[in-house]
Amino acid sequence: MDTAARVLRLLSLLQTRPVWDGPELAARLGVTTRTVRRDVTRLRSLGYPVEADAGHGGGYHLGHGGRLPPLLLDDDEAVAIAVGLRVATTTTVSGVEESAIAALTKLHQVLPVRLREQVAAVAGSTIQLPRGDLPSVDAEVLVVLAAGCRWTEGIKFTYRDHAGQESQRSVEPLRIVHTGRRWYLVARDRDREAWRTFRIDRIVGPALTGQRYSFDDPPDPVALVAEGTAVVPWEIEARVLVHAGAEDVARVVPAGDGVVEAVDASSCVLRFAANDLGPLVAYAARIPWDFDVLAPAELRDAIHELGERLTRAGRHVAVGNG
Repeated sequence: MDTAARVLRLLSLLQTRPVWDGPELAARLGVTTRTVRRDVTRLRSLGYPVEADAGHGGGYHLGHGGRLPPLLLDDDEAVAIAVGLRVATTTTVSGVEESAIAALTKLHQVLPVRLREQVAAVAGSTIQLPRGDLPSVDAEVLVVLAAGCRWTEGIKFTYRDHAGQESQRSVEPLRIVHTGRRWYLVARDRDREAWRTFRIDRIVGPALTGQRYSFDDPPDPVALVAEGTAVVPWEIEARVLVHAGAEDVARVVPAGDGVVEAVDASSCVLRFAANDLGPLVAYAARIPWDFDVLAPAELRDAIHELGERLTRAGRHVAVGNG
């Protein structure tokens, strides 16, 4: 392997893991640790911020540089990024569309013809449904929240509830969850000493506080958002025992539509809610597995009545005009 190829291989390895020690890299590249040190120096001269930590547990890793160096992507990664950028041009994150288009243009300039054809094939075969009047999320707000999650740093912001009332919040962010329709921040509210979910389109003026924290027993952020969007806001909660594994059911039921709780390997409890029985009956009718209604009793009666009505309708024979 010549020097240029080896240096590129070293860069590729550094991008796949947070930290590599010298002997590991030397073994992967088939060279000595001294050669690894020389190749690291070459990468630094090209603008790659390769950092080295001495001592036990230390090693080489890519740090944060003053400018963004070139990235090495394999074919699948390049196609995935190009397709993702196309989707980002119609995202609900405001301020991202123009940047996504600019990045996509740059990527297409360097994509080999065979990869451009793959991206074009995916794009030409895909139609995105109109998103209606879903609220957009400010990209700068999203960046601040993501930084808080990554660096476990507290955030303060103004929050508008569904009625438009504003309150000041000081939180310890855990994770950002995207349901496919809306973005949510899962965080521990310091003043209320409780876990909360915040719709990100209702967050105004977030700022990092510099206060660090740690979590002893954080909740599952996806489960918390599912509970807060699929069950809590509604008046009537339904519970059904589904005769299928929780993993299979979770693949079909979006997190924002219901909460799936495992019972054993072949059954689970599905919880969903609405403000009246009609939507609950319609929801239950779409469950593609056998199930038993656990609660409420009114839902069980309504499903039974619907079943009888459908059975009678199935027995009717259309009468022609002769």
